[in-house]
Amino acid sequence: MDTHKETIAVAVAEAGRSGEVRFLGEIPNRADAVRRLIEKLASKYGKLSVCYEAGPCGYSLHRQITELGQECVVVAPSLIPVRRGDRVKTDRRDALTLARLHRAGELTAVWVPDAAHEAMRDLVRARTAAMEAVRRARQQLQGFLLRHNRLFTGRCAWTTAHRRWLADQRFEHPAQQIVLQELIDTVADAETRRDRLNGQIEELARSWALRPLVEALQAMRGVAFLSAVVLVAEIGDFRRFANPRQLMAYLGLVPSEPSSGRKVQREGITKAGNTRARRILVESAWSYRWPARVTNELRARLEGLPQAVRAIAWKAQTRLCARYRRLTATGKNRNVVITAIAREMAAFAWAIAREVQPAGAV
Repeated sequence: MDTHKETIAVAVAEAGRSGEVRFLGEIPNRADAVRRLIEKLASKYGKLSVCYEAGPCGYSLHRQITELGQECVVVAPSLIPVRRGDRVKTDRRDALTLARLHRAGELTAVWVPDAAHEAMRDLVRARTAAMEAVRRARQQLQGFLLRHNRLFTGRCAWTTAHRRWLADQRFEHPAQQIVLQELIDTVADAETRRDRLNGQIEELARSWALRPLVEALQAMRGVAFLSAVVLVAEIGDFRRFANPRQLMAYLGLVPSEPSSGRKVQREGITKAGNTRARRILVESAWSYRWPARVTNELRARLEGLPQAVRAIAWKAQTRLCARYRRLTATGKNRNVVITAIAREMAAFAWAIAREVQPAGAV
């Protein structure tokens, strides 16, 4: 199925290498039309295996097809094999290509969250968007002040002293004073929305099935509550990765490699996969610049956690702090070192996730 906002292009590939592949046409992207199509095809072919690309239409189609008793796979668009010389792209061709590749087993499926997990992830992403809105609003305000040579001489921006300084700024022209006040109000509104979403996340996380995993990940240095929630919401089921290297590759933290023949060449990280989870790990990795120790804040997060989780977290801290010192001592660029630390953090997070059962699991 090649899905769009209003229509779905449908193609069928019959079983066997020589089975016919044909285009069935388009149907409206509505639940009743999809149900009629699946029932019609099931009456003719029996068991079906359906696929469509992951995209803005979400997972409602996947859930409907699985509820009808048929197999459905959501495909990773970036991993679909493409012919370099093929310059014609239509819905018909896309549907036929998906049917052929799905029958050949050449498509890579993405993990589909359940409805509760998807709802929590939507909330977390709304909070991420709110944080970006705060950053943009602050940048616009600071840019406006810089154009008029209004520079804050205090130690740190956005403190109480800085906000008091902002309130004291006066411009001769009324238009500029209006702009200043509008920008200040925009920052305040964005911060209020961000704080409101933070409170909603804290409240809803108490009843989340993955709450034990959120608490366990906070045993790691640099991973507080909101960071842990983002990691769990974006990565989902850590157990679907057979080993830590798969998780590292999913997060785009492994080196890219254009090697050919005897020439071995490795370059920067692939930056594939989930950018939000990767950003959290990179930001958290900066906390390993300092010597390993258990602060009062970290000690509070460790209370009540299994001994195995605490042991993994301490092993991660001692190893990664030493690794940071060792790599920087060799002259490595600090950003490269932090990326290496973030990659290993993903492995320790995977190990912690293996020790924790979701709430209600047997």
